Amino acid sequence: MAQSVWGYDSDNGPERWHENYPMAKGDNQSPIEINSKDVRYDSCLGPWHASYDPGAAKTILNNGRTCRVVFDDTFDRSVLRGGPLLGAYRLRQLHLHWGSSDDHGSEHVIDGVKYAAELHMVHWNPKHGNFAGALKQSDGVAVVGVFLEVGKTPKPEMKRILEEVDNIKTKGKEAPFQHFDPSILFPKSRDYWTYHGSFTTPPCEECITWILLREPIEVSSDQMARLRSLSKSGENEPVKPLVDNWRPPQPVKGRIVRASFK
Repeated sequence: MAQSVWGYDSDNGPERWHENYPMAKGDNQSPIEINSKDVRYDSCLGPWHASYDPGAAKTILNNGRTCRVVFDDTFDRSVLRGGPLLGAYRLRQLHLHWGSSDDHGSEHVIDGVKYAAELHMVHWNPKHGNFAGALKQSDGVAVVGVFLEVGKTPKPEMKRILEEVDNIKTKGKEAPFQHFDPSILFPKSRDYWTYHGSFTTPPCEECITWILLREPIEVSSDQMARLRSLSKSGENEPVKPLVDNWRPPQPVKGRIVRASFK
C-alpha cells in the first residue's frame, strides 16, 4: 500500500491504514460508538458558540475521498469557542462522510444507530502557530460533528453545498464557494457529547476535542443520492462512485465520553 493512496477499498481501507500510519492503532482513535449508559453528564460543560464570517468561505473541492469546503483561516474571522474548549478555535474546513445507502454512512454510532452521513467542521487552535503545529498538540484541533438523517422534511441548509456537486463531479475538481455561513448547518439543539480523539483519516493524529451534536439535521433521500453521484476517479477515468467514505468505530480504551445534557 503506497503512502499516498490510502482510501476506503479493501486493499487500502481502514483495516490497513496502520501499515503506513501507525497512529491509526493508537489509544485515542476516532470515531467511536457512544453508548448512553456509559456517558457521564458533566454540569461544568457550558454551551459552545460559533461566530462565522460568511465571507471566509473560499472553495468547494472533490479530493477523491470527500467533498470539502475550505475557509480562510489566516486570522480569527470564523471561530468556535466555549463548551469543552479553552480559547477560540479557527474554522479551516468542513467535509462529509456518507454511505452507499441511507441506512449507514456516519462515522460515530449512537446506541447502535448509524446515520446517513456525518458532517465534520474542523477548527484549530491558533496558539500553536499554524495548522501543522496544532496537529502535534492534544488540544490542537476541535471538530464539531453533525449527523445527517434522511427524513420527509429536509431542512434547506445542505442545499447550497449539494447544488455545487455538479461542478465538482470528479476527483481533483474545485469550484468557487463564496459567501456561506456554515452555522446554518447546526441543529436547533446545542446539546453535545465530547471526548478526546483523533482524525478519522490518515495519519489519524490524536489531537481532537470532539463536540458531537446530539440532534441530527434532516436531508432528503434525493440530496443523499446527489452526494453519491460524486466520483472518486478523475475526469477521464471510468466513474467510480464516491461512497462509503467512513471509518468504522475504534476501541474506546477507557476514555470517558461526557455529555452537556442529562
